[in-house]
Amino acid sequence: MFKGSIVAIVTPFTNGQVDFEKLRELVEFQITNGTDAIVPCGTTGEASTLDYDEHMAVVKTVIEQVNKRVPVIAGTGSNSTQEAIELSQKAKEAGANGVLLVTPYYNKPTQEGLVRHYTAIADAVAIPQILYNVPGRTGVNMLPETVARLAPNKNIVAIKEATGSLQQASEVLALCGDKIDVLCGDDFITFPMMACGAKGVISVLANIMPKTVADLTDAFYAGDMATARRLHLETLKIGNAMFIESNPIPVKTALGLMGKCSDEVRLPLCEMGAGNKAKLAAIMKEYQLI
Repeated sequence: MFKGSIVAIVTPFTNGQVDFEKLRELVEFQITNGTDAIVPCGTTGEASTLDYDEHMAVVKTVIEQVNKRVPVIAGTGSNSTQEAIELSQKAKEAGANGVLLVTPYYNKPTQEGLVRHYTAIADAVAIPQILYNVPGRTGVNMLPETVARLAPNKNIVAIKEATGSLQQASEVLALCGDKIDVLCGDDFITFPMMACGAKGVISVLANIMPKTVADLTDAFYAGDMATARRLHLETLKIGNAMFIESNPIPVKTALGLMGKCSDEVRLPLCEMGAGNKAKLAAIMKEYQLI
């Protein structure tokens, strides 16, 4: 259902407030450069420090600006099942094409708790839903066997697999077959994950290099493995640079250096250290981004 290059778009701030004008400009930058779908209010969009009204305003602004040109997949995950249901319902009402649901963070649910959490959301809101497994941020790993239990639910259409493990992604693909799509959640393994059967990537790197990420996934689907492999290897260095500090600090710093938006993040995140900023700027110059 969702495939190709899907950007986990940043939420731009100016003087502590959401900069909706810059958000609209970033959406246009993505669509102009071939991005296949847009995810507002994910990890990269700093959803955890947006209040409820801001969260929905960002989702609605992206939906309005996109104007049905590409799918919009709203981040609506929460460590509260009821809150995730409410956000997902509001996103559906706003016109989102799907929702992205991170595993509950901090609570550390059991695998049975994860099944019940996602089943409750899927049963309550009839919209395509993407599971989001990122144990490095949440403290819980959704095991392949758990994904297989959820895959038959008609509203659960995909998983963003962001463990960084090709083995785990492969196990999900092997267990679930065509019952659920797998999307790569780590730019540095997009090509190998697609070779295993993933349908595309929910990308951080696409914020600053949307055409390159789109070209990689397009080449793969066109059967041009040589081009896809070349782009995979060429983008490793800049992709890794997006994680020299906690996401989205590096990608927002990069966007600031490119003049696309402010590099502001919200506490408890803070601006990038001077040394890392210099390293990032040097790498961006190598890629002719600045």
